[in-house]
Amino acid sequence: EIKNLTFKYAMADSSCLKNVSLNIENGDFVVVCGKSGCGKTTLLRCLKSVLTPNGDKAGEVLFENKKIEEVDERTQAMKIGFVMQNPQQQIVTDKVWHELAFGLENMGMAREEIGARIGETAEYFGIAKLYERTTNSLSGGQKQRVAIAGVVAMHPKCIVLDEPTAMLDPNGRKEVIRAVRALNQVEKVTAILITHYMEEVIYADKVIVMDDG
Repeated sequence: EIKNLTFKYAMADSSCLKNVSLNIENGDFVVVCGKSGCGKTTLLRCLKSVLTPNGDKAGEVLFENKKIEEVDERTQAMKIGFVMQNPQQQIVTDKVWHELAFGLENMGMAREEIGARIGETAEYFGIAKLYERTTNSLSGGQKQRVAIAGVVAMHPKCIVLDEPTAMLDPNGRKEVIRAVRALNQVEKVTAILITHYMEEVIYADKVIVMDDG
């Protein structure tokens, strides 16, 4: 739940978010759209405190009825997945299998559980055949699927995606949206997606249109 959220960057003359209020329910597929610079990415980054930009913030963001600042970082890492526009900014290891395991290793999970989760996730996203590949040898669509799969391996309740298809060709876009839609419909993971592509809007339960904050 977002209540009267206002945000102004430190050096900016005016607020880029202005009294934004909205509710997102468990299992929703929400698309956020609007012209460049209208505040979409800032809004999504405020949904996870470790990604919230520096600036003046007023209003509240609640996750499971708790202020986001009061939700510890481990819980946020496990329950709120965030996928960036450019997978190069998100992929941090040299092998696909290690990228899938990276977040789970950081959570201190047992090796057997990690193996089971990343195997299951790789099959789900159709990337099992890429398991031993180096991440820098993948296509854009494959890299983005690996980035999303690494987040999904954490079994989040909510996945936030900041224009994940912006840098992909039409086939890559279809691959990624198909995977996100299946995650939402089959696994009931709440999905919040920024996009400029109107053909991606049709999958949404709710559409948020932003204009000048």
